Amino acid sequence: MATQTLTLGKALNAGLRKALENDPKVVIMGEDVGKLGGVFRITDGLQKDFGDQRVIDTPLAESGIIGTAVGLAIRGFRPICEIQFDGFVFPAYDQIVTQVAKLHYRSQGKVRIPMVIRIPYGGGIGAVEHHSESPEAYFAHTAGLKVVTCANPQDAYVMIQQAVASDDPIVFFEPKRRYWEKGPVESDVPLSQAYPLHSARVARPGTDATVLAYGPMVRTCLDAATAAAEDGRELEVIDLRTLSPLDLTAVYESVRRTGRAVVVHEAPGNLGLGSEIAARITEECFYSLEAPVLRVTGFDTPYPASRVEEEYLPDLDRVLDAVDRAFGW
Repeated sequence: MATQTLTLGKALNAGLRKALENDPKVVIMGEDVGKLGGVFRITDGLQKDFGDQRVIDTPLAESGIIGTAVGLAIRGFRPICEIQFDGFVFPAYDQIVTQVAKLHYRSQGKVRIPMVIRIPYGGGIGAVEHHSESPEAYFAHTAGLKVVTCANPQDAYVMIQQAVASDDPIVFFEPKRRYWEKGPVESDVPLSQAYPLHSARVARPGTDATVLAYGPMVRTCLDAATAAAEDGRELEVIDLRTLSPLDLTAVYESVRRTGRAVVVHEAPGNLGLGSEIAARITEECFYSLEAPVLRVTGFDTPYPASRVEEEYLPDLDRVLDAVDRAFGW
């Protein structure tokens, strides 16, 4: 296998390039995705190499971007829409939940909507509200949408290609504060042999407690596991990867071994993904649990000013505190 070291952002760029090369029906569209290469330069160089008919700069109108993409998808194209920042998706929310999510069902399977909606999400970059939010629960709650998120460059490279190749509409969340983190990428892995898109994965094996995370929080939880190991406590970290449908097979197996579970995400705790995951674990692993399933999340407030975002975001200390509480129950 050809292995190279890439940032997560560069891995996404390489994955998008591969998708454009493999299928002439793939098009990318969004605000500033062409000449500028996107705010985070994820589409850098793609318009130059593939032309402005396949990498399309759109007006500043998210509802128009998604609505146009629906029409393209119905006509056989595979549009990839970039929403510039997480908080900018809401003008397109109506299109996504009433059209994108429902056309396949409404047409009794006659119409497919093979489109990907890319959304950089989460905080940690010193930005303000509407640039640092975690709206994944809105979309995971909507039947007809699939929701995934990558946490490392290898997954970024493969998962974006798998999402583009899918016949289902997929909301693809990208952890923006991890765009510049580097990791190995095997670029010659055929999609048919790659790790399945809608599958969770054990990111670090352990025996004493299970820590569940996705997207930007996976790195935080891995760092917490490293710190815990210095005190003789081995944490198993699971990267969920897929938020809808949730893949909890590995989660149940892990919790039945460890007896303890902590769920971590940046989004507010109230009705977040952590609530659903905690309920499912309690239903399926009740007699294996040594303590309640605990959650470490953002607070139930609007995203704060950037100067105090470190007080809002879950960090290593809050994860370790939850683990301590699970053992002290």
